[in-house]
Amino acid sequence: MLNDSLYRLRNRLTILYEKYGHLLILSYLGIYLLWFQYVEKTVTTHFHVIHVPLDDVIPFCEYFIIPYLFWFVYVAIGIAYMAFHNKPDYYKLCAFLFTGMTVFLIVSTVYPNGHYLRPAYFTHDNIFTRLCKFVYETDTPTNLFPSIHVYNSIGIHLAVINNRELSGKKTLRTLSFIIMCSIILSTMLLKQHSVFDVCCAFVLSFVMSRVIYRHSWSKAAAHHYSLSAR
Repeated sequence: MLNDSLYRLRNRLTILYEKYGHLLILSYLGIYLLWFQYVEKTVTTHFHVIHVPLDDVIPFCEYFIIPYLFWFVYVAIGIAYMAFHNKPDYYKLCAFLFTGMTVFLIVSTVYPNGHYLRPAYFTHDNIFTRLCKFVYETDTPTNLFPSIHVYNSIGIHLAVINNRELSGKKTLRTLSFIIMCSIILSTMLLKQHSVFDVCCAFVLSFVMSRVIYRHSWSKAAAHHYSLSAR
């Protein structure tokens, strides 16, 4: 009886692993959060100031707090959809996101950085400025580039437009593009990031998009095996 119970338990665990085992790579988020908390606590005053002249031209607009906070939903939905609908695209998305997030952590660790772009006070009081104040209080103006808000938003949109199941859903793809653009703008209009941070995110996104979505890994593997067989 005990052996039968253990056998059934093992079969159930095997089935669960085959079905959901790919979700284990999301445990990287735990490592990311711990590392991020470390740099947030250690990088406080002594840092390299990030600033470009264009930052002074861009106005502050509290209404963009909505797309800024919606980033969390956008990224979560994007990862969840790929995880449960297309495993290969899910792995590509995770490779894209986690590589950029690791680069960000390394940069923040070896090159402490921050800015002084945030307004000293809000000229009026409303729910949007209150949300901005909440973000300012919980997120320090340090550890900025490449902007993960920008980078991950681009990553989610790239996953959407490269997904075959979504290729015919133009409305959804357009909506994803609008959300991505609004999130990118929000990082600058809320004075959370410098234009420099955004540009760095675009450069890294371009590089990673070539590696993840343009390079034919299957052809490269086939070529490798064909050479090995000779």
